[in-house]
Amino acid sequence: MSIDQLVLNPVKKAQGIIDLPGSKSISNRALLLAAITPGVTTLTGLLASDDTKVMLESLHKMGVKTKLLSADSYEIHGGTPFENTTADLFLGNAGTAVRSLTAALAWMGGDFTLSGIERMHERPIGDLVDALRLAGADIQYLGKEGYPPLKIAQPTLDLSQPIRVKGSVSSQFLTALLMAAPIATAQMQTDLVIEVEGTLISQPYIAITVDMMARFGVKVEHDTNWQRFTIDRSAQYQSPDVLHVEGDASSASYFLALGTIAGGPIEIQGVGSLSVQGDVQFAQVMQKMGAKVEFQPNSMRVTGKQVAQGEKLHAFDLDFNLIPDAAMTAAALAIYADGPCLLRNIASWRVKETDRIDAMQNELRKLGAKVESGPDWLRVHPIADGAWQPAVIETYDDHRMAMCLSLAAFGPVPVTIVDPGCVSKTFPHYFSVFNQLVD
Repeated sequence: MSIDQLVLNPVKKAQGIIDLPGSKSISNRALLLAAITPGVTTLTGLLASDDTKVMLESLHKMGVKTKLLSADSYEIHGGTPFENTTADLFLGNAGTAVRSLTAALAWMGGDFTLSGIERMHERPIGDLVDALRLAGADIQYLGKEGYPPLKIAQPTLDLSQPIRVKGSVSSQFLTALLMAAPIATAQMQTDLVIEVEGTLISQPYIAITVDMMARFGVKVEHDTNWQRFTIDRSAQYQSPDVLHVEGDASSASYFLALGTIAGGPIEIQGVGSLSVQGDVQFAQVMQKMGAKVEFQPNSMRVTGKQVAQGEKLHAFDLDFNLIPDAAMTAAALAIYADGPCLLRNIASWRVKETDRIDAMQNELRKLGAKVESGPDWLRVHPIADGAWQPAVIETYDDHRMAMCLSLAAFGPVPVTIVDPGCVSKTFPHYFSVFNQLVD
């Protein structure tokens, strides 16, 4: 989408069927795992987005052979070390890509630089670099200490002590270490132990990582508290031959929300009760707010209220540590509630594509909401009748800001979305799908 602004006039109802694009979290994990796994792996249902595009481009630069089979299917010819051990990699604002590649390349060795857009150079990576250096990685900062861009050289591996990594900033650091671990254990012929310092946020994303590694033949042992992980010295990735990427549960949140505020029914295909993604739990939040959600193994059906007719959602006070991305959708729905809504334990919002706590506060206030915030929380008061204001919504080059705040179209005033094309990061056709469902 190339337009600078998109005006959403007030709408009242929504219903229909949505086929979700592939999961971003699973897609980029699958691409990297297929690339470092010997043999040929066919990936189907792969997300076509900016984030997967930069991962594929980086793999190409390192000599990984890929073959496009269809719009969402690739054949990946994997194995390490990569053919090219020297490369300059530009990763845009794809956090999953830059962090997972940093770990894999740091332990594989070579001469690499990793960089991205300006915002990527403001997103912390120091906790991951510190952990990798403990195991002998040679990583230097090319700009501000603790942040990309990075220069990676040949490591001197040492796995004699547990690798310790902080869990409070991003679960992607632990994911990166886990996926890269068999690269290091294969070289050193010793077990690798990873210990998490402090509280591990976004634990369901680690469950995705562990599940994905198991599909590629590597079992990760961990304690019940998800604080200590062990990868055996014999761990070797093996191709599953074919791996299907399920629909994106984070993207499903927008359509669960749409059914919740617009009557529905909305049927969401591609993710359901069998999903490995934690964000499927967002359906429970919608149930708390007054929606009816029916689950099938690979789909969900939601029926809700008619907020455009004056019906109110139930207010909430919830801890969103486990589903921080989907939580943004709950913040947008809070303007339709019957009382203030409190989102707790969302500190990770501050180091995402933008500072999402500040951004959400700024944009909801434009619509007429009273919003308060702190280091790790956000309180949103519903917009009173007669207090709605037509608003031009800034999106901060953040796909989730654009998609969440499209839901404000069920208020009584027009909403203008600036830079709607930013949704290409994970859901390039979002607004086309949205317009097909609403009335």
